Amino acid sequence: MVDTPKLHPSTRPGIPGPVEQDRRPGRRRLPGRPGRWRAPAARLAAPAFTLAATVGMLIVFGTPVADMALFGLYVVLALAVPGTLLVRALYRGTRTRAEEVALGLALGYAVEVLTYLPARALGVPRLVLIWPVATYLAFLAIPALRRHWKSAARVRAPLWWSWCLALTFVFLLCWSGIPYFRNNALTWPLLGAGGHDVGMHLALVVELKHHFPPQFPMTAGEPLLYHWFVYAHMAAASWLTGIEPLVMLSRLAMLPMLAALLVLVGMASRRVMGTWRGAPAVVFGTVLVSSPSLYLSPTMVLGWGSLQGTAWRGPAQTFGGLLFAALMIPLLEVLTHRAPRRLGPWLLIGVLMVTIMGGKAVYLPVLLAGTVAVILVRLYSGRRPLWPAVTVAAVCAACLVFAQTVLFGMARQGMLLMPWGTMQERWASLTGRPMTEAPFAQVLGLAVVFVLSLAVLWCGVVALLRDRRTAARPAVVFILGMALAGHAVTIVFTHPGYSNFLFSWAAYPYLVILAVHGTMRSLRRARVSARAAAFAAGGAVATVCVIAVGWGVTIPLPPGRSPAVLWLPYLTLAIVAGVAAVIMARTLGRARAAALMVTGCTAVALLACGYARVLWFPGKVAARGIELVGRGMDSELASVPAGTLDAARWLRAHSTPDDLVATNNHCRPGLDPCYPGQFLGAALTERRMLVEGWSTSQKTNDSWRPEQGFLHLPFWDPERLRDNDTAINRPTAAAVARLRDRYHVRWLLADRLLVVPGTDLGRFATLMYRSGDYDVYRIPDRSGG
Repeated sequence: MVDTPKLHPSTRPGIPGPVEQDRRPGRRRLPGRPGRWRAPAARLAAPAFTLAATVGMLIVFGTPVADMALFGLYVVLALAVPGTLLVRALYRGTRTRAEEVALGLALGYAVEVLTYLPARALGVPRLVLIWPVATYLAFLAIPALRRHWKSAARVRAPLWWSWCLALTFVFLLCWSGIPYFRNNALTWPLLGAGGHDVGMHLALVVELKHHFPPQFPMTAGEPLLYHWFVYAHMAAASWLTGIEPLVMLSRLAMLPMLAALLVLVGMASRRVMGTWRGAPAVVFGTVLVSSPSLYLSPTMVLGWGSLQGTAWRGPAQTFGGLLFAALMIPLLEVLTHRAPRRLGPWLLIGVLMVTIMGGKAVYLPVLLAGTVAVILVRLYSGRRPLWPAVTVAAVCAACLVFAQTVLFGMARQGMLLMPWGTMQERWASLTGRPMTEAPFAQVLGLAVVFVLSLAVLWCGVVALLRDRRTAARPAVVFILGMALAGHAVTIVFTHPGYSNFLFSWAAYPYLVILAVHGTMRSLRRARVSARAAAFAAGGAVATVCVIAVGWGVTIPLPPGRSPAVLWLPYLTLAIVAGVAAVIMARTLGRARAAALMVTGCTAVALLACGYARVLWFPGKVAARGIELVGRGMDSELASVPAGTLDAARWLRAHSTPDDLVATNNHCRPGLDPCYPGQFLGAALTERRMLVEGWSTSQKTNDSWRPEQGFLHLPFWDPERLRDNDTAINRPTAAAVARLRDRYHVRWLLADRLLVVPGTDLGRFATLMYRSGDYDVYRIPDRSGG
């Protein structure tokens, strides 16, 4: 446990002791199991299986093999190895080799980003290589550092744990990667018909590749007030490997992050629980954790999602999650006073926290809340010292203030203090009706369902809190403080893109640790057998699935169907759970009934019954969850302009990164009314646009109000938009000259389908390239050149 006295690894419960060497070369004996042998090659089977599955899937979805090889070398030589060397020098805590490498990889990401930013500002982006080169030289030249070339790992993971991590990662890769890869191809026109998020993320990657400080490239001149450190990493990776940013973003960059995240979450669980036994449930639960959605639709009931939903579509969330998981390891040691006076853990905390500040700042408020909770509990109990927790809180507060005032420019990014706003928006998404028509009683009922859905996972946590001594442990208090703060922000604030839920998602992997830990202790205290626990878990999951299938509620509700049907599945579940609890209490006793109910609730949350319907209704899920699979594929592709990719690549090859481009395509193809979420012009040309899409810009977010339709908000500068569109769609010499002289536009990327028939843009600008529906024009300077 985190706050127990420091013991030798062999004396801790569930943690293997030192490896006993055998006289026969090439073989080692399992600790504590005389007479049983395994070759070192057996330990490589799980990583080899993971690598083979990953490479095979990437090949199936068109990833170039050369890019995979270059990316693998980059991750190993420029991130993992130098980062691991620094971890060995700074951090003495017990860990396995896999955990050591995962920590090193996370630290490598952090140092790379902090090195790339000044290198990009100096105009020498490849100077980012200075940090791995300097690390190698230092650890070769300085005698005191040479010993760190040998691993300091003092714990060996059981073989079953390695396979648990491998299978969980492959499951996550298949479950989240296959739909994402299908929906976000690398070729045109499939790329143009895919998810709109990829265009925005790609545009931000190429913006950080060519400029610093960054702007919002789809509306030139607007500062980029966003969590953009992950895009700086991908820009650095593209510079060092030569891999296309599109391939980096859509296929490669998230893979090592997800693998390291699972390893570090398992490491944190072992720190808190003191055993390997619950770690598989924690890691698998981190992937699946969800509210029990009882609707036959892939849309979550209230937005309580899982890692599957953000693994690829939210690179900043994945990047921040990895850094925060790495931060948790030294943070738990510092808060429990294992090594508060050693400099190494504090350096790790400082570097990781600064990177989280720009990687995903939503982690900072929940981190601050958890640390303040530790301080308050220690003040109440009279425990000392307080300075480690106070120091962590001070550093976190400073990073939070800097992020809000400098990185985000005090922009609210669409966040509104509106306690009922999220419930009203969810009511609108479930019923398909305007949120202004939401009756208060139904909104209140939805809020009750939301609280009960949260209670499914908290049920295991409550079982842990029965022991006052356990409840006062710093690790438990810290995680509970984070979870409570995250859920409070989610309920009190609202956001047009439901980003307020990210605050609660930040604490979910660690809340899962407490839920699993509490469930295990509850079963052990009530002396419930493993068979009975498995039966209770399976019965709970099956019950939820049967209720969902039985009621057959699809969302959004069909026209004419009463919103009252939304509560019927949950009311049924509450009745069934109540009856089951009474029967078990009378037949098994209250203690065992409570333990089995806790087990069932935890299983429902960790096994994500909200996603179990995917197995039963693949057709319905495909129709809504994968845009390019099913009957809508032809119509979706037919609306994508032809030749966009070729025209964009030609423009990228014949212009400079500082050239400004104007385009007349602002809307996602095939959507009526116009949704100004077209970002592929800036993304594929790698050039800033005068006006392209504006749906996710800071000014659009700040102008949003709940009664408005967020997807169709107008552009905040109508004069600029009018000048832009007039010069391309209804060109005149004066209109084109206005773009050149007032806005310094040099190129025009014109969709001919949007140009008014009978006009001739070639009279006022020079046609340089034509591909499909797109033309590329160069605006002559004043001298006619």
